[in-house]
Amino acid sequence: MTIQDFKDQFQHHRPTLQGARHEFAVLVPLVEKEDGLYLLYEVRAAKMRRQPGEVCFPGGRMEPGETPVQCALRETWEELGIPESAIEVLGEPDFLYLRTVALMRPVLARVDAAALEHLQLCEGEVDTVFLVPLSYLCDNPPTFYHYKLQPIIENFPYDEVQVPPDYPWAPGRMEVPVYHGLPHPLWGLTARITWWLTETMRQS
Repeated sequence: MTIQDFKDQFQHHRPTLQGARHEFAVLVPLVEKEDGLYLLYEVRAAKMRRQPGEVCFPGGRMEPGETPVQCALRETWEELGIPESAIEVLGEPDFLYLRTVALMRPVLARVDAAALEHLQLCEGEVDTVFLVPLSYLCDNPPTFYHYKLQPIIENFPYDEVQVPPDYPWAPGRMEVPVYHGLPHPLWGLTARITWWLTETMRQS
């Protein structure tokens, strides 16, 4: 193994989460109407195996060699029938760490309002869509609920690493944001992306 080997390995390396099992990408669709900006959300189909009936943004698992933008555009076409020609990518907000050892990569974009008149919802994945005024989300931030993550490690080699069995492992803490007063429950990961966006724009 030589220095050149390291150069070759990392020359085109794109940093990601160490040990990440998967990467996901979602489109965060802004729709501009006469009375302001809206965010477009999906309601997952009730027959979905995972998270049925929950609110989300269009997106899914990134395929090998795919960028977050490519994934978000592909998934938006597959789920909603919105073509790439009707989408203007504005940027990539901060990514999120998932406790399933994965990354979620949001892609912020403007979606042509006219494209909403020709939606083709994927029957097996999407029950419906809805718009929420960005002004409402800014004026009505989510309530954050918290729960603890208590570390439990069995058969840890305390003697080998020279720490006592009562070593004070630091507990974790999770925040779960919930928006109130919307036509469908908006909470969890999608709510966190929404909140991050509104807070970022508020502080800019």
